[in-house]
Amino acid sequence: MLKYGFSKELDTPYDTVIQAVKAALKEEGFGVLTEIDVKKTIQEKLGIDMKKYTILGACNPSYAYKAILIEDNIGLMLPCNVIVYEKGNKTVLSIIRPTVAMQVTDNSELRKVAAAVEGLLKKVFESVR
Repeated sequence: MLKYGFSKELDTPYDTVIQAVKAALKEEGFGVLTEIDVKKTIQEKLGIDMKKYTILGACNPSYAYKAILIEDNIGLMLPCNVIVYEKGNKTVLSIIRPTVAMQVTDNSELRKVAAAVEGLLKKVFESVR
């Protein structure tokens, strides 16, 4: 089990998982600020063909604002990353656990915000099948 994130393998096609996770994030109040097609970037920059691998940078504006009010430099830890990649004939979905990521800050107020965000991300994770 992944200690710093939620992760599962799905029989669902890659592109379907990408769309499902975006919809689930939106349902829980998140926007996708960044979408990095790692496969495309590696191909363009290194000339290497690799499996499909996408990083989504998800942000819940309300909680991001609360976190920034608590600690200005918390932007170094934002947004929350969600990854989707191919593994054989499966698609893997992994989502960061903000409570684990925020342990490095040693700030109890940020941990409260992280726990709330993690609850929402867990709903997203569980809804994608």
